[in-house]
Amino acid sequence: MSDETGVIDNPQEHWTKVAQSTLVGRKIVGVRYLSDREVKRLGWTSRSVIFELDNGCLVWPSMDDEGNDAGAIFTTDRHGHTLPVIREMEHESER
Repeated sequence: MSDETGVIDNPQEHWTKVAQSTLVGRKIVGVRYLSDREVKRLGWTSRSVIFELDNGCLVWPSMDDEGNDAGAIFTTDRHGHTLPVIREMEHESER
């Protein structure tokens, strides 16, 4: 809930509810890294992993709330703890 100024009273509770309504019960139906076109449209120089959900929603990490560039995802999976950012220079060397 927010007051008359639009300030959220309890940001953690508010954003947890938003995240839950977006993600809980959804199924990840695709996983890939951002395409050249998507990176360019975002104005980024790096790529992050992107999850495609069963409702058509796309979810990807950013380095900050302002969407300034790609972000990594840390996991507890014993085979791969981090889904890294691919820097453009790294990507260029793969071509």
